This record gives sequence, C-alpha cells and structure tokens, in this order.
Amino acid sequence: MLIQSVFAAAREVFSPALRRIVWKSIGLTVALLVLVWLGLTKLFDIFLNNHDLSATYPIIDSFAFFLAGFGLFVALIYLLPAISAIVAGYFLDDVAEVVERKNYPADPPGQALPFGKAVFYGLRFAGLSLLVNLVALLLFFIPGINIGVFFIANAYLLGREYFELAAGRFWPAEDVTRLRAEHRGTVLAAGAVVAALLLVPVVNLITPIFGAALMVHLHKKLTQNPAKRMPLRRDNHASIEKA
Repeated sequence: MLIQSVFAAAREVFSPALRRIVWKSIGLTVALLVLVWLGLTKLFDIFLNNHDLSATYPIIDSFAFFLAGFGLFVALIYLLPAISAIVAGYFLDDVAEVVERKNYPADPPGQALPFGKAVFYGLRFAGLSLLVNLVALLLFFIPGINIGVFFIANAYLLGREYFELAAGRFWPAEDVTRLRAEHRGTVLAAGAVVAALLLVPVVNLITPIFGAALMVHLHKKLTQNPAKRMPLRRDNHASIEKA
C-alpha cells in the first residue's frame, strides 16, 4: 500500500498535469528560504556592529561572520520542514484536485479547505516544526543523535500534517484524528519517506508537492473499505442540507 503510493506520487510530481504547480512550489520555497536567510544574516550583522569586540578586533568580526554563514546554512536545513509545511498548506488542494481527478474519477471529489483555515494549519504546523527542530538543532554537535532526532521528529510531524491536510478534504477534524490514529504506523512510515527527501539537496525542493500527492494516494487506499468512506466533510453536508 505505502510503496504503491510512493511510486504513484513520484510519477505525479513529474507529470505534465502537476508541472506548473511544481515550479510555483519551488519558487515559493526558494523565496521563503532567501527571505529567512536575509533576515537572519541582517540580525547577525546588527549584533556584530553593536558589539564592542567587533570594533576592537576586526579580524574576529570577519571570522565570526564567516562562521555565521555556515551556521545559517545549517539553520536553514532545520527550518526547511517548517517552510515545507507552509508551502504544502498553500498548494495541497491544487495537487489533490489533480491527483483525485486523474486517478479516482469515479469517487466524489474532496472539498478544499477554506483559504484561511489552510493557512492557519500550515502556520500552526510550521510553529510546531520550528520548536521541535530547534531542539534537534541544539543537539547538532552530538554525532549520531542529531540526525536521528531530526529524522524521527520530522517523520512524525510531516506524516501527521500532510495526512491531515489530505484527509481533511473528506473528513471532519475529529475523524481525521481517529483515522490517523488507526493507521499511525503507515502514516509514520509515509512521513519518514517525506523526511528522507528533505535530507537530499535540490530534491528537497519538491517535497511539498510529493508529500501532498503521496498522502492523497495513501488516504484513498486506507479508505477503500466502503465502511470507512466519507464523500464529504460533515460540515459540508450540513451546509448542503440547509441550502
């Protein structure tokens, strides 16, 4: 089930139907990374300019700035999961519509989350991801533990977030949580695949699109049992009935 979903998602990422979304996702991811880099660099520059040591020993200033460049690069690696979450929240419905229409035409289409709610979920997860990865960053200089903590934490967080975004197109929040709990092992394994992509330079730029496509396929396969299917979220049923 998971392997089938992984290969299906990999094919989707490079398909003509998703090519435009992939490029937009890469552009947004790079733009956010550049903004974060410039912001952190500016803050560090301000700190050095206002420090007495900088004026007294200029060579230390230059050396510190060089080390900061490497440190900021490492920091961006740990920030990438949070940025990926924001990008995924923004593009998930576009990806899901393409995947559902192409691969599951006989099934009722999912309902896109309201823009505000999708952004809120993305920012909420980004904040949690920043917190968890800050702890992982503090363990950076402990060999063996640092990569392990980074990988396991992001496997859980990415699996949960991407699955909830995909399943949320069909299920109310409480049922999304229940469904994820019932299949926690599969969702965690899928999250591990997404987390592994984050460790691969350049390839990690397509992580939001791949993760979204993967979880759309995985959710469909986990709910193939008619007893577990729900064509639309209950809140949407309620609005339809009132109309």
